[in-house]
Amino acid sequence: APGDRLIVNGYLGDHEIAILAAREGLNFEEPVVSDVAALNQMVHAVLDAGAGVHFMRDITRGGLATILAELAASGGAGLEAEERDIPVRQTVNGICEIFGFDPLYLANEGKLLMVVAESSVSTVLSTMRGFATGKDAAVIGQVTSDHRGMAWLHSVAGGRRILQRLAGEQLPRIC
Repeated sequence: APGDRLIVNGYLGDHEIAILAAREGLNFEEPVVSDVAALNQMVHAVLDAGAGVHFMRDITRGGLATILAELAASGGAGLEAEERDIPVRQTVNGICEIFGFDPLYLANEGKLLMVVAESSVSTVLSTMRGFATGKDAAVIGQVTSDHRGMAWLHSVAGGRRILQRLAGEQLPRIC
């Protein structure tokens, strides 16, 4: 519903960049570690807290951008995400710049997207942040009644772009 908030449970892209580094024998000053993690305890805690969770999905192949595009298309609502609020480590961003990847399309194995009622945001964030798998949880955007069926990203540079499903693969299948 318009006004619902988009929440992720932490930094995105770590898994795919960790796999790339392992495959290519790359060493970074600050190592990138896969985000593989079981999320069931955190998810149960959020649901047990009575939060108004309207949608939930793991952020795996295709990354956040693909999930937002699919959700907007299937749900018939508009989605708006704020690039500055999406947690991506500087190391992951740097590697993406070198290899020409978009971190919003990177695979994750311990991340999820929740769409929650605006009134439940503080409950969801405080509950998630009580777990190692959610300590870096962040609100990254919202559902809107504008541009139904489309997901938009407001960039840090002040522009905006449409988020679409990943066409092809940035890297060969990693798992």
